[in-house]
Amino acid sequence: MLLILEQTLNGLQLGVMLFLMAAGLTLICGIMSFINLAHGSLYMVGAYVAATVAQATGSFLLGVCAALPAAGLVAMALEWSALGRLYDRDHLDQVLATFGLILFFNELVKIVWGAQPIFLDTPAWLSGSVEIVPGVPYSTYRLAIIVVGLAVALGLYLLIARTRVGMLIRAGASNRRMVSALGVDIKRLYTLIFGLGAMLAALAGVMAGPIYAVQVGMGENILILAFVVIVVGGIGSVRGALVAALLVGLVDTLGRAFLPTLLQLAFDPATANGVGASLASMTIYIFMAAILAWRPQGLFPAHG
Repeated sequence: MLLILEQTLNGLQLGVMLFLMAAGLTLICGIMSFINLAHGSLYMVGAYVAATVAQATGSFLLGVCAALPAAGLVAMALEWSALGRLYDRDHLDQVLATFGLILFFNELVKIVWGAQPIFLDTPAWLSGSVEIVPGVPYSTYRLAIIVVGLAVALGLYLLIARTRVGMLIRAGASNRRMVSALGVDIKRLYTLIFGLGAMLAALAGVMAGPIYAVQVGMGENILILAFVVIVVGGIGSVRGALVAALLVGLVDTLGRAFLPTLLQLAFDPATANGVGASLASMTIYIFMAAILAWRPQGLFPAHG
């Protein structure tokens, strides 16, 4: 029972990181109808900038403060100089262009930081553990990730539901031509959304740094999971991204932790471990297929 509690918390921690990746991506896909495969590269940029600044200054918080605006500025520069020209192009053109950016960023990172992974240390004030229940210590840092992710989710809700910018975002998701006809500078809105999405991705990259190595291509695997999240949650829906991210995080973590053990009830340990490991890596895709069979538009589709 205690192991289930610990793995559930690990699933929530993965879920909130996926939400930070997926939230900006679902806004970009939903409002702009733009497929941005380079979103994972901004996650990587945030992690590298944070690690560099943290190593130079000894301050994790300064690393965070440097990473977010750096990723945001890179994203806005990309949108202004190149990606903005692709809005009216076919999705295949967008996929090919942003895939090219993945290759560009990977090579650029190798030139600037080298090919070897670098490490972002857990801040000393978050390096301990907390007893969630008596006898069950849990990493303070992982718990902090959950708290920060949920706080960001609340902040995004307030931004989108209660502010003028949020009103324009919602209107742009429903009918961007009408928003533009009413005099809103839709290009500036798009640039701001790109910057916001990049900052969220960078925050996820910074928080992943102390858990995983900061390395070339680190954004590609989590990008796949982020696309699963936005498809399950409903393209363009931030609420759907949050719910789907938590579900995907739990399904992936609990599947990897317990599926091999459950299969030992029917198979010998060697077979159960082999089959269980293979099935565990497929669980989120099976989950996605089941959700889409039930609700083809996702759990909370944005209304268009």
